[in-house]
Amino acid sequence: MTRKIPCFLSALALLVAASAYGQTRTLPVSADTAMPADTVVPRSTIFDAFQRPEAGKGIVAVHQSDAIERLIGERMRGANVETTDSLTYLKVPGFRTQVFSGNNQRASKDEAFRKEEEIKELFPDVPTYVTYDAPFWKLRVGDFRSHEEAYHLMRQLMKAFPAFGKEMYIVREEIQIPLD
Repeated sequence: MTRKIPCFLSALALLVAASAYGQTRTLPVSADTAMPADTVVPRSTIFDAFQRPEAGKGIVAVHQSDAIERLIGERMRGANVETTDSLTYLKVPGFRTQVFSGNNQRASKDEAFRKEEEIKELFPDVPTYVTYDAPFWKLRVGDFRSHEEAYHLMRQLMKAFPAFGKEMYIVREEIQIPLD
């Protein structure tokens, strides 16, 4: 039995499901198969999974433009994608923990970088950002999609650096999520 889903619902479902499946990539075939080692087999997309017949399950017929299918897994372009030397980032609204803010030109700059080094020693995997937004030097830490994640890091930082605790709070900011 084939059911038709309205176009806007199917597009939404496809975008959500595609993010769970990740990018469409080609994978090299392993040496234990009968095919040559240089053969490349395409990974199936969410569209293939929807239309694959399985015992005891219905079949979903997807009616859409080919342009939509080509966009699945296409995460490396757009206005909110930024590429640096070796990484590509998706820039989205999110949260960071602000650890320091000071407006004494020389002392605040030195203090921001000193605190950054101390944090990187204990939390090497957490990104840190020292910025100058006249007249303030700021140290912000992390790239989080939710306030709760940023709050969790702030609590860890407060435990590790009790002297910094009074200055810490959560800020809403554009964050960078690595795409590579």
